[in-house]
Amino acid sequence: MSVVMNAGSGSAWPMRLGWKALNALQLIYTIAWTAGCIVLALIVKAANGGRTHLPLRMAARLWAPGLLHGALARLRVEGLEHVNFSRPHVFVANHQSIIDICALFRALPIPLRFVLKQELRKVPFIGWYAAAMGMVFIERGKARDASRNLRAAAHLLREGASLCAFPEGTRSRDGALRPFKGGAFQAAIEAQVPVVPVAIEGSGAVLRPSGFQVRPGTIIVRIGEPISTLGLQPHDRQKLAQQVHEVVNAMLH
Repeated sequence: MSVVMNAGSGSAWPMRLGWKALNALQLIYTIAWTAGCIVLALIVKAANGGRTHLPLRMAARLWAPGLLHGALARLRVEGLEHVNFSRPHVFVANHQSIIDICALFRALPIPLRFVLKQELRKVPFIGWYAAAMGMVFIERGKARDASRNLRAAAHLLREGASLCAFPEGTRSRDGALRPFKGGAFQAAIEAQVPVVPVAIEGSGAVLRPSGFQVRPGTIIVRIGEPISTLGLQPHDRQKLAQQVHEVVNAMLH
């Protein structure tokens, strides 16, 4: 009887074991770094009379770079010249990985608030930080609550804040771009601020959509031309969502 063995099978398991050990260390680092940065940001907010500008920028200059370095990820940003960052905008991006939030905090040179799922409010540290920074929580399936929260989002935009949303509603498991929901677009229309399409590429390969499997790689954030909402009405939100979806899909390809 003859036995045929794969020449690479004997050397594959030590590599897999090594990656698992490294990812376990990266997970511990991620939790500790996130908790420490958030506690520090909340202390800074309290010391600054409740103002959120500095603790929001800490997410961009301290928390996000630390996590990207911990993941051995490089970040490349394209298209910053398209946006006048002195004005409020709604940035809408595809969503492949939880590390997308780090990439956007780092890529965009402004204090940034996210439109988040209501469930995140209950997550220790992350929910505390998001609520303290005035981020917008949307509860899916409850039209009255969602409408109230979208009005709050529009109010933030009128006050000069910029928002970021993932209109697919969840992370894409296979990288394919899913249809965009209309909520963030309605807020942009009500506040009459431009919508900026953003395409994120490579994040799903750095940190998989499920589990905690991390691999080194490059995350590319491509920023498109702002799309005006002047003259649009709330009932135009799905048409606008489709327009932006087409732009993001083109930038991904």
